Amino acid sequence: MAKRPLVFGVLNVTPDSFSDGGSWEKPEVALEHARAMMAAGADVIDVGGESTRPGAERIDSATERRRIEPIVRSLVEDGVIVSLDTMRSDTARLGIDLGVTYINDVSGGLADEGMFTAVAGTDCTYIAMHWRGESDIMDGLATYDNVTADVVTELLVRIDAAQAAGIDSTRLWVDPGLGFAKTAEHNWQILREIDQVVALGFPVLLGASRKKFLAPYGESPEERDEATATISVLAADAGVSAVRVHNVEATVAALSVWENWKDAGA
Repeated sequence: MAKRPLVFGVLNVTPDSFSDGGSWEKPEVALEHARAMMAAGADVIDVGGESTRPGAERIDSATERRRIEPIVRSLVEDGVIVSLDTMRSDTARLGIDLGVTYINDVSGGLADEGMFTAVAGTDCTYIAMHWRGESDIMDGLATYDNVTADVVTELLVRIDAAQAAGIDSTRLWVDPGLGFAKTAEHNWQILREIDQVVALGFPVLLGASRKKFLAPYGESPEERDEATATISVLAADAGVSAVRVHNVEATVAALSVWENWKDAGA
């Protein structure tokens, strides 16, 4: 039987995220949205307290922790599988203490040298994304000889560093970092060649949802959900382990069609 990728539902508890900044800033509204995503079929809720949209400036650690703590605490108490999207080791430690299952670090450990130590020795799965610099400078770092090959090489460096710090290989995932220090054409090349990332042998999380390179398919972020769902299906075919999306219902429906298609041919 075909097995679809896990669906990570995005929960940005921030005022300035590119797609839905401010929509889920109040804890009670954020929790209601998280429960709606779970009801729509999300496997994991990915909570983020700091925007990483292009041009975003860093916030302080205390603000990030204040934003995510009540949300993560309530979701874990409700039995929800939670991923914490953070680049900071102290926020990761808080999440681990609260019971999150994943630490989703868009910097791959480069933004905080204490991140690997914070995760090592815990039961958390660590997701290392390809990253070259903070959001306010990353567009100027989108220079590659061959983007897919360079991303694979740079991800391997982060994986080696994570393992050297004590994170077991069975708890390591990778993410090619669509939209982070990458042009639209870079993103499309990575998607066409995503098998090279899958071939690393680590579970792959893919985050294409509503991103700017999908603008030809929808002027506003919300109008890009159909394109996002299509990418989710193609990612399933390529062996990606999880997709991170804003519109859970659209992607779950598309992946259900994919599952039935695959099972019919079995």
